[in-house]
Amino acid sequence: MSTETSNGSRTRLYRLAAGAIGVVFGDIGTSPLYAFKEAFGEHGIGHSSANIIGVLSLFLWSLILVVSVKYATFILRADNKGEGGIMALMMLAQRGVRDNVKARWLIMVLGIFGASLFFGDGVITPAISVLSAVEGLQVAAPGLDHWVVPITVLILIGLFSFQRHGTGKVGAVFAPITAVWFLSLAALGLVQIVQAPQVLAALSPHYGIDFLLGNGTAGFFTLGAVVLSVTGAEALYADMGHFGKKPIRMAWFGFVLPALVLNYFGQGALLLSDPSAATNPFYRMIPEALLFPMIILAAAATVIASQAVISGAFSVAREAIHLGYLPRMQVLHTSAESRGQIYLPWINRMLLVLTIAVVLGFQSSTNLAAAYGIAVVGTMTIDSVLVMIVSRRIWGWSRISVFAVGLLFLTIDGAFLGANADKVEHGGWFPLVLGIILFAVMTTWRRGRDLVMRQIKRAGLAIEPFVTSINSHPPLRVPGTAIFMTANQGAVPNALLHNLKHNKVLHERNVLLTVETLDVPTVDADEHVEIETLSDDFFKVVLRYGFAEDQNVPQQLMAISECGLPFDMMDTTFFLSRESIVATDNHGMPLWRDKLFAFLQRNALPATAYFEIPGNRLIELGTQVEI
Repeated sequence: MSTETSNGSRTRLYRLAAGAIGVVFGDIGTSPLYAFKEAFGEHGIGHSSANIIGVLSLFLWSLILVVSVKYATFILRADNKGEGGIMALMMLAQRGVRDNVKARWLIMVLGIFGASLFFGDGVITPAISVLSAVEGLQVAAPGLDHWVVPITVLILIGLFSFQRHGTGKVGAVFAPITAVWFLSLAALGLVQIVQAPQVLAALSPHYGIDFLLGNGTAGFFTLGAVVLSVTGAEALYADMGHFGKKPIRMAWFGFVLPALVLNYFGQGALLLSDPSAATNPFYRMIPEALLFPMIILAAAATVIASQAVISGAFSVAREAIHLGYLPRMQVLHTSAESRGQIYLPWINRMLLVLTIAVVLGFQSSTNLAAAYGIAVVGTMTIDSVLVMIVSRRIWGWSRISVFAVGLLFLTIDGAFLGANADKVEHGGWFPLVLGIILFAVMTTWRRGRDLVMRQIKRAGLAIEPFVTSINSHPPLRVPGTAIFMTANQGAVPNALLHNLKHNKVLHERNVLLTVETLDVPTVDADEHVEIETLSDDFFKVVLRYGFAEDQNVPQQLMAISECGLPFDMMDTTFFLSRESIVATDNHGMPLWRDKLFAFLQRNALPATAYFEIPGNRLIELGTQVEI
């Protein structure tokens, strides 16, 4: 029995590792298309043997230190109940400084800006990946180079149009295609290494150090190309909840890392033999007869890589909505079996428009490389800072240990960030501007909601005296259950007051319902519901969800029987107060932010639709709030 169980566990582990190859490593797996080219291309360093060996050494040790040590070994430990990603890490870090308001605010700022840069990554990754794959046409058939941008745009339109159908139908073929891609990378590189084995000298890190010391400023700015080799490293952490730590580590160390190293070394070996290949060393490695099949395979691999980033953007957006950093949006499930397969139409449309605009504006992967590097390094630096807080406040590491590890990671991140600084005016401004805009939207929405809550609490009546007075002078009662949705359990909901004032009736059973989102991805079953009895006919109910859970309120209510009788949705009416925001310059935000918040509030998905409340069981009562 134990042998069968062990074999079953091992089979499941291998299956998860294979799935990780198809989803987690798609982004980093397509980096060989453009990363090495940027180091020696039109704006790169000279093609001397010492430079080639030195840059290869930097590529190798960046993969080892950033991906293998920082992400695969260290950051994967920072799981928030099994979930990863920037939002999960932010909430975990905030939990470690729960009593320090200023520290929680600073962590929130870092986390939200990191999430904003991640959305920028979701725009740039599909653009640069698909562009770099289609640019193989310039090698296979130079006369077709004017078709690169139109073909890229068509592929991207098809990719984003497919999102509404979900990834479940094609998910089974992701791993085989990506596996073939990595095997092709390894084989192409190995052929070149055999012809120029002296390239293996780059295994020693001292060649990379000598390169940086010997080339001065030019060598330092070459790190801006080197960082492209680790783009997608954050996916190891973001997808931890889908596959687990062990399968991700197994796939990386046993399959993906060797394939990438062989390919980069193969490109370096090609340059040692033929410096003119620097214009596109990846496609110049490929035999002419295999060029078109490899272009097709590369396009498929980049679509898969883009799909993973787009799905990640959907997940981050849903988490931000649940945590109160984005307005409510429509969330559609594309799979009955997998909770994680979701589709947000508004986010998809935004990514499509921005991605096509980026392709049309930048025209080539070389032009996009500058923008890509800053987005990636910004997110990685924020990951380093947040995980240092977690290691100190959650894991209980000593200050010396935290300082030593933090110094290593932040030195690498700082070097990459500095190397990309000169690219701001050449395209690096794009993810920064996009990040700042999204940061402004997210923080304005959060601050606006806090101000609305403050105004509602200030004008609210205490619930306990109200219930006592109602029982002393009971109004006319009508059959059924009334559920008043409120964010303030201590006060009488405006909807209840309006109903009593205008209709002059109360239902037989009245429930004050609050939905809370906690700083964990999922909530244990015994924590989902909290019930407080105020009287025989008044109850307080709090429904708690994790930030990665669907908030289906009717479904959760029907599982409750402590409030007198079980809930019958056909005998239940939901009352909701819809706030009408009036922007003024007398309160907590500048007027432009008040107006932005009012605009977001008007266009947000109604709470009832978001909580899946039937429209025919709903009564909305308006109230005006000044902020």
